Amino acid sequence: MPSHEPLLPKHGGYRKLKSFQIAQLAYDVTVRFCDRYIDRKSRTHDQMTQAARSGVQNIAEGSQASGTSKKMELKLTNVARSSLEELRRDYEDFLRQRRLAQWGRDDPRRAQLIARRPATADDVAAWVREVHESAAPKDKRVLNGQSGPSTKSTSSTKSTLPPSYAEAAANAALVLIAVACSLLDRQLAAQAAAFERDGGFTERLYRTRQQRRRGGEDQ
Repeated sequence: MPSHEPLLPKHGGYRKLKSFQIAQLAYDVTVRFCDRYIDRKSRTHDQMTQAARSGVQNIAEGSQASGTSKKMELKLTNVARSSLEELRRDYEDFLRQRRLAQWGRDDPRRAQLIARRPATADDVAAWVREVHESAAPKDKRVLNGQSGPSTKSTSSTKSTLPPSYAEAAANAALVLIAVACSLLDRQLAAQAAAFERDGGFTERLYRTRQQRRRGGEDQ
């Protein structure tokens, strides 16, 4: 422990946390997604946007509370993690109920989005559009020396149909949520370890008093 431990350690600074940045991006993407694909009068619309907002707000509140309560920081960070898990289930339900594909963990499109490092909802929307357009069928046949689109429908042709915008957008949101949840899992582990090692505000207050008493005795 440092010889002069501050009673109130550095706290806040949540805007620099990667977990906060990704959760905030997932929130912005969710607001757009719900406005476009979910009936605004439905409970699902409100639940999804509120779950996304809760993920962001509780990371911020936990970071701010850490100055006086590591226990509260842990609690609020865990609430953020739980809120994002709830949001993930809503997106999975959206895809399942509409018989849209949920991309597997090893789907290269997931890695592509992560590597893209989108910073705004506009960046995510642009990527979704690229995914949709790049997968558009380009099967053409040459008839009588002229090119034209094929009119024959086969099972192989159907399997290469591009993902709908809704499918790509929902999966993009799921990628962001997965990254945020992974970061929060690490954050929770680090917070728990720090709490176990250093204690909370009460223990810090006790140590500060002891340091001052020893300082007075040495004079």
